[in-house]
Amino acid sequence: MTQAQLAENAGTSLRTVKRLESGENASLDTFLSVLRALRLDSHLETFLPDPNIRPLDRVKLSGQERQRASGRRVTGPASAWAWGEDDSE
Repeated sequence: MTQAQLAENAGTSLRTVKRLESGENASLDTFLSVLRALRLDSHLETFLPDPNIRPLDRVKLSGQERQRASGRRVTGPASAWAWGEDDSE
């Protein structure tokens, strides 16, 4: 899809699409129109905070809201193997 086609589908000007693509300011309405034209508006939920956490809980966490679990962190060596050792002997 060209920028001109996107602008027409979104109901905005070509200049606005170019500005949005280059990271310049655009209104929220324009951004949403472009997302709809690209059929990406269903991805908007990924930008919203977790609705299961109440606003007061967020304040209590003081910005320390738990992020996605990263797994168990290994603090020591992963194995007892060392350079120079060979299992084929």
